Amino acid sequence: MKRVKKMLCLLLVLLLLCLTLTVCGAANQEKDRLQAMYGENHRITEAYDETLAATCFNGTFVGKPEGDVLSFKGIPYAVPPLGALRWKDPVPAKKSSSVYEAYYFGASPVQTEWPSEVGSYYPQSENCLTLNVWTNPKGPKSGKTVMVFFHGGSYGWGAVSDPIYDGHNLVEKYPDLVLVSVEYRLGIFGFIDFSSVPGGEDYATSGNLGLLDQVCALQWVRDNIASFGGDPKNVTIFGESAGGGSVSLLPLIAGAKGLFRRIIAESGSVTLTYGKEECVNLTELLLKKSGCSTMEELTALSEKELKELNEELNDYNNFPERDGVVLPEDLYAAWLDPSLADIDLLIGTNADETRYWIREFGYYVPGIPDISIYTHGITILFENNMAALTDEETDRVNAFLDRKSEKKIWKITEFYNEMLFRVPALKQAENHRESGGRSFVYYWTQGGEDQRLGACHAIELSYVFRNPNETLYTGSRYNTALAETVQDMWVNFAKTGDPSTSEYTWEPYEPDSRRTMILGEKIYMESDPKNEERTLLEPLLGHYFNGCYAQMSLFVPQMARIILQILAELILLAALIAVPVTILQRRREKKKKK
Repeated sequence: MKRVKKMLCLLLVLLLLCLTLTVCGAANQEKDRLQAMYGENHRITEAYDETLAATCFNGTFVGKPEGDVLSFKGIPYAVPPLGALRWKDPVPAKKSSSVYEAYYFGASPVQTEWPSEVGSYYPQSENCLTLNVWTNPKGPKSGKTVMVFFHGGSYGWGAVSDPIYDGHNLVEKYPDLVLVSVEYRLGIFGFIDFSSVPGGEDYATSGNLGLLDQVCALQWVRDNIASFGGDPKNVTIFGESAGGGSVSLLPLIAGAKGLFRRIIAESGSVTLTYGKEECVNLTELLLKKSGCSTMEELTALSEKELKELNEELNDYNNFPERDGVVLPEDLYAAWLDPSLADIDLLIGTNADETRYWIREFGYYVPGIPDISIYTHGITILFENNMAALTDEETDRVNAFLDRKSEKKIWKITEFYNEMLFRVPALKQAENHRESGGRSFVYYWTQGGEDQRLGACHAIELSYVFRNPNETLYTGSRYNTALAETVQDMWVNFAKTGDPSTSEYTWEPYEPDSRRTMILGEKIYMESDPKNEERTLLEPLLGHYFNGCYAQMSLFVPQMARIILQILAELILLAALIAVPVTILQRRREKKKKK
């Protein structure tokens, strides 16, 4: 009997070890790749090639040529937010006449290393407020269209050193384009509310510092981008996920007025925000874990201590705060403001956004099927969200679910595809049009190699950046024709405010027709796709469902189901072990009798 148990335990350990090594092996490869990219930019005191340099107010920066493209990496746009500047508004970089290398990315913002956030493997630091510029010397010497990118990662992860965001290939294709990517503070460094902490009155904007970093970077772009051939009066900001949320919020911040003309929001909108009550949890956890009780004590912590705390608390990170200070409390109403009418908006979502988290949950526990973790996790979230609804709102959700014929887990998945992504994006586009602005809407249907994930969150990134070899989301399935068209659409929009191409006319989004560009195996315009789903769920937008899982109650029916399932599996496992053991014992007894 002991031998049988040992064999079963050994098999289980070997299985877990193989799965763990598979995950860790892939992660180590990515980490090695990112670490190999690392270097430090130094001051240049000797002669340099002036044809590779750009003079800015905070220094002259020497870039690195690669083919037709010249890249400038790790340029500081703000004073390092260290010491007395920790948790304070960014301070623009100081004027300088010195010459500096711009060969390497600046440090990634502090975050937990994570397989799907490849930039997390690049060296991290609290001193992370840098940006990168790609320009093509073969293009015009001035007046180039400027596109500024903000990465995603739930406002707690991500970095522009991630190779999927590399701007080389896009700028190689479009010589009249200048591409900029920006780092900003994340997690407990960039999004935390200190209003309840003694001394916190001096940190009134701490809930949205990452957004204020972005504003500071855009001010740097306005003042310096002409040195790279860019037109400071023709700037488009774009981003995906948290980046899409960021560019949806930046027009609502007072200091951002006039810094950009156009917005492209991919899979992110104003709904990816927190109310003041939701932000309390992270603050309380930080105080508890650190043993601090005042801002004076918190600011005295070392970067090493804060990195360790962020590692513990990264899963609890906040989204931008509807604080009434930096951001208005009613973000949908804010998009009705006629002062935003001079901004063009392109916004859209993917057909299977939420399926992205099938794999994300699978990273947590090697050896347990990811779909099982996803099924339980998203159901618990759904039951928490349902508890906040009125009877009339619950009826609307049930009517939405009844329209679907799939298993319940996929019905809930569709609910979140709509409620976290598509319906908020449509409302934002509609409100902007009603304010007098122009809106364009897309719906991405092209899937990747993994059929479970479908057209998941972030799958369009390698298409937009013209980086087909970055296969994290697409796998081996990459539609080259779609990629070429999408790149033309994004760049045409940035140049002119019209994403149409020579082959496809993209009509503006109007509240009566709701014309939407479908981007997939076929590319075409459709009027008000999935209109019944939108009509049912739009009245729920006031709840600002944001996928916040860290503050879920576990006292929901799904937890009872999980406990019963575990008990049943334990009973089954015990039975499976007992049967061969019983057979062995009987055989031994028979031998003894003989």
